[in-house]
Amino acid sequence: MVSAKKQAGNKREAPGARIKRHWADCNVSRGDTPCCQTSRFVDLTGRISSGYNSGLLKFHTAMRQKLIVGNWKMNGSLAANAALLAGVTSGLAAGAKSRVAVCVPAPYLAQCQHLLEASPVAWGAQDVSAQAEGAFTGEVSAGMLQDFACRYVIVGHSERRTYHAEGSALVARKAVQALAAGLVPIVCVGETLAEREAGHTESVVGEQLEALLAALAPDELSNVVLAYEPVWAIGTGKTATPEMAQQVHAMLRAQMAQFNAEAAAQVAILYGGSMKPDNAQQLLAMPDIDGGLIGGAALKAADFLAIVAAADA
Repeated sequence: MVSAKKQAGNKREAPGARIKRHWADCNVSRGDTPCCQTSRFVDLTGRISSGYNSGLLKFHTAMRQKLIVGNWKMNGSLAANAALLAGVTSGLAAGAKSRVAVCVPAPYLAQCQHLLEASPVAWGAQDVSAQAEGAFTGEVSAGMLQDFACRYVIVGHSERRTYHAEGSALVARKAVQALAAGLVPIVCVGETLAEREAGHTESVVGEQLEALLAALAPDELSNVVLAYEPVWAIGTGKTATPEMAQQVHAMLRAQMAQFNAEAAAQVAILYGGSMKPDNAQQLLAMPDIDGGLIGGAALKAADFLAIVAAADA
């Protein structure tokens, strides 16, 4: 479902072409500084170019509050959840600077609402239907998530794309449903090992993001969170360095800037490639990595809190 605000029939350039044109022509202001200093600030692999203004980079980064989201996946029980959430809430440092949330299996949303409503920890779901209501057995609508006061919902996670054959158009429709209900969709993009080794990272993640942008009105982008999942670095024994992750994050932000430069500077882009206590500080020091979508480490209060502490550092 395309946003009602989206103009019908508006033809869009390919992601790479629009990014190149932006680098060449941008004169969008950020305070007293043009967005790209009228020259390229990042090439197609995300490397910082000589024309980039380092002061602008710091300005953009300072605007964005870090966000650490635990994705419990299909894990948990009433007893285990209670212990985990007690450990997280009691261990959060007073005056923590980062936003913290957990996205849990749908049956446990009521429990999270009860245990977290007086805490600084937000909660959300791991998926949402692309339909508002109707005869869709097993689906959970955005309105239902709203009933449990959810703040976030993950859409397009690599496991949904892989195991349930969810395409980018469907992911975009889910994001639109979430936005319509006042939820913040955490939209996941990422490439497989085969796509990475074939040199297709930019085209794969660019097309995934483009499907989302095609479904949104420009003023809706600022209400979205993006998460980059290098599928090839999850459970494969291969490692994405902070610099490799930053390259893709910078490319994604440049692509969003073609759609809405003001919103692109505000959108949080999370890293979802096995962020752990031992690599969180290095990853979160990158200028376009605004937080983490945490899997296994979110199931241990000490590990999750260590990542939050790294974000606050």
